[in-house]
Amino acid sequence: MQPQHLKHYINSMNGRVLLTSDQIRDELRPYGFDPTIDFCDHVRSYIELLQRWNRRVSLTTVISPIDILRFHFGESLFAISAVGIGSGRLADVGSGAGFPGAPLAMALPSLEVTLIESNMKKAAFLEELKRTIALENARVCHGRAGAIGPAGVFETVTARAVGSYVDLLRWARKRLGTGGRILLWLGERQIGLIRDSREWEWQSPVPIPGAKARFIIEGIACQMK
Repeated sequence: MQPQHLKHYINSMNGRVLLTSDQIRDELRPYGFDPTIDFCDHVRSYIELLQRWNRRVSLTTVISPIDILRFHFGESLFAISAVGIGSGRLADVGSGAGFPGAPLAMALPSLEVTLIESNMKKAAFLEELKRTIALENARVCHGRAGAIGPAGVFETVTARAVGSYVDLLRWARKRLGTGGRILLWLGERQIGLIRDSREWEWQSPVPIPGAKARFIIEGIACQMK
């Protein structure tokens, strides 16, 4: 009999451990997302590639398939139902292993996603990911966000892990037109640090299912004076 923690996985011919499509659907359902068969196939390919690269390049400390599915894919895709992401142009700043930008591009073919990553090795991973799962509506920009994009070039900016929110908010405000928005994945303490900015109208934080005091918060860009 298989160990209890492996009951939701399947073993492929070469011994790899993969998530079933049913398990992917069950785990993503609390985040308001119902994946197709093709999406499930792409999730498996994504996770395999991420695990392989993670042995050489530090992309994530979350290493088990089920935890990657919940923490990375689930939290990323929750933005679709939580704040209504659809079409338009989105910039994912400090994309790293591709979250949340890549799953959003996978789920929303009409969304144009720019994955911005300053680390050369992480950008190389994103390029291979794009080829592996044929992510045609995404492009990878290797470089610092400050040098990318003229004013008004995006409708949405996302970030899950950045070093300086002050710098991020300043950059995003210049790249978004009035009414554009920034989406941040934050803890309670971090939310308190950003709310004093007068250039943004902050919406009520939305709790992320299954997370301990983690939220998605949406900021709407105010008119520039």
